[in-house]
Amino acid sequence: MRSPNTKKSQTLRVAHAQVNRGETEGTVLIRQYQTKQIAEEAFIYGFPLVMNYAVFYEYFIDKASPEYKTPLNQLYNTARVYTPQDKAVVTPNSDTPYSFVAMDLRAEPYVICNPEIEKSRYFSVQLIDLYTFNYGYMGSRTTGNGAACNMVAGPDWTGEKPAGIAQVFHSETQFSFAIIRTQLFNPADIENVKKIQTGYRGETLSQFMKKPVPPAAPEINWPKIDKELAKADPFAYLNFVLQFCPTTGPAAVEVPLRAQFEKIGVEAGKPFPDGKLTLERKAELLLAMKRGIDKIKRQVGALGRDVNGWRVATHGFGDRQDYAGDWTLRAAAAMAGIYGNSPAEAMYPLLSTDSAGKKPDCRRKRYTLTFPAGQLPPVNAFWSVTMYDGKTQLLIENPINRYLINSPMLPDLKKNADGSITIYMQKESPGADKESNWLPAPADPIYVAMRLYWPKEAALKGSWKPPAVQRIN
Repeated sequence: MRSPNTKKSQTLRVAHAQVNRGETEGTVLIRQYQTKQIAEEAFIYGFPLVMNYAVFYEYFIDKASPEYKTPLNQLYNTARVYTPQDKAVVTPNSDTPYSFVAMDLRAEPYVICNPEIEKSRYFSVQLIDLYTFNYGYMGSRTTGNGAACNMVAGPDWTGEKPAGIAQVFHSETQFSFAIIRTQLFNPADIENVKKIQTGYRGETLSQFMKKPVPPAAPEINWPKIDKELAKADPFAYLNFVLQFCPTTGPAAVEVPLRAQFEKIGVEAGKPFPDGKLTLERKAELLLAMKRGIDKIKRQVGALGRDVNGWRVATHGFGDRQDYAGDWTLRAAAAMAGIYGNSPAEAMYPLLSTDSAGKKPDCRRKRYTLTFPAGQLPPVNAFWSVTMYDGKTQLLIENPINRYLINSPMLPDLKKNADGSITIYMQKESPGADKESNWLPAPADPIYVAMRLYWPKEAALKGSWKPPAVQRIN
């Protein structure tokens, strides 16, 4: 059995060996401590960037991936809602068919156009950079439902707003990601959504202006990534991504931080020197990564405030100003549900415990969620309650292919005698008379996300509270 002081003894032996090479023991121990601290901060800082790159690679680079959508600078429509077969992104939204475009902004800006959309239908265009900052929105809440063309410019673009462009959005990074959400009222409405999606248009500025194409940006050798590779070598992927994140404009505040990271080999565009590291240094990095993951997980558990067993956050997703240098919060937001909307666009109460303070688990238990009469989630657009597997945070297979209950379903939901509405969360049907209100659950721990699209002040300010989930005896 190893002595509890073995690790300390090893550290001291390394320190003594380095003392013999001219460093004092105190200096060696301080440097080792600093290395661990820098590595932990770099890991937390880089976690969402690496996670983002993994999705980016699957969706837009790796044509062999089952999640592949389309090449860069081409808009892609998913003319369906997400199902259990969609596994690239945790806690996927199954309310709104998605459209995507990954923009290469190195050579020129990119233009996104939307058709006129009826005012009763919510849509949004969320702009996300490589940091996972939500740096802009088009859509019902911000630019309205009228037909419009807006432009996204990279960090190196300095031109004037072109004719025909309603608004210019500025990305801090040379690649950016746009997620377009189009509300689906019910399954029969999918053809209407498809028609709207055909009206979305994405093209480079030269195509939009019908002008000569500027010189192409250099070709990129995109490194393969998956969950295991990202876990094994996160700093190498971080170095790769950082070359597209210049420290200009708002990102200039990161210059001192990046200088610290360089001390452990984290440097934009450079290979990470993993093969040249001593065993002691590799052990330090592994320990820092473990500490970083633990810290992120703790932050996930502390997102927002506890309200009737729900974690309700009015911050957690946003732009650089919203995060204000809190990289742990940014990493936790990515871990909890990457690409989440900023609070003004959508709120996400996440179920933490039932009314008795227990973790919800449908292996042997059943639950209800009851909205009292007149106390449905207050929104300008719509709300939903979505069921996920608690282990994977993915949608689950079920006999009625229902993954959520949302406000467009209200006419089909059965009301109680007092006007309240009860949702039944369990693995088996609650019976024919209640099946309209059944949200099927896995025979496992459950993860439930409430979504409030374009929330009203009552939700944002906290005067409305999500009701507690009750266990059925």
